[in-house]
Amino acid sequence: MSDERTNPHAPRADGPAAQRPGGDSPGADAPRTDGPGVADRPGESFQRATRYERQSLRGWQLDWERQPSDHKVYPAEGRVPLPEPLREGGPGLWSLLQRRRSERRYTQESLSLAELAQVLWAGDGMTLAADDMALRTAPSAGALYPIESYVAVHRVADLAAGVWHYDIRRHALDPVRLGDVRVETARAALDQQIALTADAVLLWSAVFERTTWKYRQRGYRYMYMEAGHIAQNTALAALGLGLATCQIAALYDEEANALVGADGQRESVLYMSTLARRREATRERR
Repeated sequence: MSDERTNPHAPRADGPAAQRPGGDSPGADAPRTDGPGVADRPGESFQRATRYERQSLRGWQLDWERQPSDHKVYPAEGRVPLPEPLREGGPGLWSLLQRRRSERRYTQESLSLAELAQVLWAGDGMTLAADDMALRTAPSAGALYPIESYVAVHRVADLAAGVWHYDIRRHALDPVRLGDVRVETARAALDQQIALTADAVLLWSAVFERTTWKYRQRGYRYMYMEAGHIAQNTALAALGLGLATCQIAALYDEEANALVGADGQRESVLYMSTLARRREATRERR
């Protein structure tokens, strides 16, 4: 996973935190369970507020009339059907797991539409349509599928540059906005160069109500996990095609949301990944 910027809040390598003997006393960022200042530490507050405790967990009634849809629907105008993905064969899983790396050096050669289609399907594509449910390649709590997939296209053959939404039921792309979005995408990715030089950048958002409808505040935990499931599928599929990825969690939320048209309240971008042809490292001649 990538965060190429220097974190100004990280402890200095030569500072007190680095000099402290291992485990003798907690550092400034050690978890705290109570006391002053906990309200200013939202990560810890989130963990506490969403935990389950046997003695206090209560059941609740689900309002089935108000269950949200598990997918977004865009107008058909401009829709691009994708090539059918391969569902059998391919490289061995164990070798892909052994070789998976976050890669940041790319060529400027375009992806094919078939390659993009294969990676999108592998990430979170539909594997079985049953009644009103579309089962997918990635697991989801309660099969509620809160994650939406978008792709910022920089260089893909036979596909216009811009931001596209992946329609999992039709295995197609719907245009969100067209045009050169390379700089805007890189800026949203905490100004990381890899999001500028990649052939495409995948963005995964969560539509929160889909999961909180059933799991309430605990559901926020599940949505972050599910974005991770999809990102791992994506990384392995890309590697199987000889492509490179680098996952990006360091992002400017509002800028990433603006890129895909999410409002930041009902839907928000959680995670990103580059997708490109890798540039092999070359040794200097001596």
